[in-house]
Amino acid sequence: MISKEQLKRFDIGLVLLVTVLVGIGVVAISSALHVNSGADPEYVHKQIMFYLIGLILMLVTALIDYHILGELYILAYVVGLGLLLSVLVLGDDAKGAVRWLEIGPIRLQPSEFAKIIIILFMAKLFDKRIDKMNTFLTVIMAFIFLVVPVYLIQKQPDLSTSIVFVVIFLVLLYVGGISYKYILGALLIGIPILTIAFLYIIKTPDQKLIKYYQRDRIISMINNEEQSSDNTFQTEQSVHAIGSGQLYGKGLYKGTLNQLSYLPEPHTDFIFSVIGEEFGFIGCISVIGLILLIIIRGIWIAKDAKDALGKLLIVGVITMIGFQTFVNVGVVTALLPNTGIPLPFLSAGGSSLWANMIGVGLILNVGMRREKSFGSVNLV
Repeated sequence: MISKEQLKRFDIGLVLLVTVLVGIGVVAISSALHVNSGADPEYVHKQIMFYLIGLILMLVTALIDYHILGELYILAYVVGLGLLLSVLVLGDDAKGAVRWLEIGPIRLQPSEFAKIIIILFMAKLFDKRIDKMNTFLTVIMAFIFLVVPVYLIQKQPDLSTSIVFVVIFLVLLYVGGISYKYILGALLIGIPILTIAFLYIIKTPDQKLIKYYQRDRIISMINNEEQSSDNTFQTEQSVHAIGSGQLYGKGLYKGTLNQLSYLPEPHTDFIFSVIGEEFGFIGCISVIGLILLIIIRGIWIAKDAKDALGKLLIVGVITMIGFQTFVNVGVVTALLPNTGIPLPFLSAGGSSLWANMIGVGLILNVGMRREKSFGSVNLV
């Protein structure tokens, strides 16, 4: 039951930040799909509907005590594995990847929801074993629980989402109190192994560690290919679009590369390119700033969380949002190899938006039940 005191700590400012980001995304999607030129606004309407459903999911997640959600961690993990397995058996093939499930009129990407599930599972596992974090059993058990979903996601294949899982896991381990001796040991073992694996991938065209197109994208970036190719065309057009926007942008619906369809898939993973061309550096830095405010607010709430579970849940969510933003912006600006990660709250698609809004619901949940601290204030 929610008390009046808890409702007073409901962070309206956090909800407004999400709403503003989604609103910017809807406007950018409408431009990317040329709705201004008479194109079908179906995707725009869908994104608005996704937001409204996401708002309900976010509020429901916020209202159910996170301790109750934590008790369902094993069930959630099993359901998550079931969804990932069902994708491999019943999934919809799109461009050589099997990542989606068709459920009536709804097309879901289970790996997006699996991110939230792994956050909940690991947060509860580490909370239960907080006094045994530095035992071999805890570390190896957590690693095994991580490897299973990552393996299923790799079978889709989806390397970028697998990396998100690993980053979330490592950050939660650190915040959970893992000893520096484990960190140092992992670095001493992991860095040489990753270096050897990387060199093997680069030097061996027929290697089997990653897909051939993933290797080609890495090679293209390392070689800094100046001529356009299938591996670099999308990123090149993205960089040109962002650069042409300069400081203030060309204006809504006036982005030349966007409006002339030189940007492949601009409404999904490359929505930041549309924002850069039409709203310029000011638009780009504003979007990054709004996401950063969500992350900072999450950190502020986490420091006042009344237990380790609450702190770990928030850290998992802000790691997911922050890392995905870093990778997405890195890809569209050619700082990282091309990989398919949506920009949180802005890219078109229901699964990603819902997962991120459920994550914000967890932050709100912990925030309403946190310990009051001197100087704690809401955004509004």
